[in-house]
Amino acid sequence: MRKKRRKKPLEENISAEFFGIRAASTYLGIKVKTLYFLVEKGQVPHYRVGKLIRFKRSEIDEWMERNRKECVAPEQAARKALRPGKRTNLEVDRVVRKAIDGAKREGYTKSHGKPDQVKGLGKEVPDGTV
Repeated sequence: MRKKRRKKPLEENISAEFFGIRAASTYLGIKVKTLYFLVEKGQVPHYRVGKLIRFKRSEIDEWMERNRKECVAPEQAARKALRPGKRTNLEVDRVVRKAIDGAKREGYTKSHGKPDQVKGLGKEVPDGTV
């Protein structure tokens, strides 16, 4: 029977100055697959030692600070989105008229041709019989 290998706890790897892909993904709170994607795109600072990928804690912290985005309170975003625009009544009237004209055109005209047009088989003989 084979002995199972015990994995090192990730906490040991995180406490070091350099850590591997699993420890970095745990530290950042993202999936390993996502971290590999960011490494391939060159978006996250890393080191390659042969086939191994290593990350320096201080560089990861700086990278996170550079990518920080300011959050907006939901109330402010809602107020901004619902703020009335600077359109005049003439513009609104023009938009409404255009929509009504478009709806009338849809109802009265078929898009595939004239509705009253009847095509024959094209096999009529001169005396009118088929």
